[in-house]
Amino acid sequence: MTAADVAQLVLRERQGRDRGWWDRMGACYAPDSAVRLSWFRGSGEEFVARSREMAGRGDVTRHRLGPPVVDLDGDRAIAEMSAAIELRTVLDGVEVDLTSYTRLLYRAEVRSGRWLITSMDPVYERDVLAPVLPGTPVPLPSLAGLRPSYRFLAHVFGRRGYPIADDLYGDDRPAEVAGLYDSLFTWLPGKAS
Repeated sequence: MTAADVAQLVLRERQGRDRGWWDRMGACYAPDSAVRLSWFRGSGEEFVARSREMAGRGDVTRHRLGPPVVDLDGDRAIAEMSAAIELRTVLDGVEVDLTSYTRLLYRAEVRSGRWLITSMDPVYERDVLAPVLPGTPVPLPSLAGLRPSYRFLAHVFGRRGYPIADDLYGDDRPAEVAGLYDSLFTWLPGKAS
């Protein structure tokens, strides 16, 4: 069992999500896994089911991924992968592209002889909302009160029926992000923060 196996696991999970390969995506999660992200909190199994429903509504996101960095100790691993999450949608008649820049943080464990994801938490860095046709004004209400690390994501997803919580990990709250990294490194035996 190598770090490359863990890297392939997290890449395969994202590929399954983007391609609608729900069985392949689901096979990446442990039964007791936990997923906490912008529009969803629950188990890996529930996340796959809700992702399938989301895609069925026409809300399809794509992920542009950086190479995963994996720290491994015995049967446990943590992986970090940068991602740009992209969604094309329509806001008040204007076609727009939303891009949310994040770091996806995974815990993985060997279960029954293979690596499985036991948790996934994104850290939201920033997001961008742009008209598909350059120069077209994008209709936006006041974004006051929305977190700078994911304000456009919160607005667009909220309008699409996916309310976004205000307590997500984001670079605008560095102490909370540091706490998340500390918990990951504490969970992984032998890894110092």
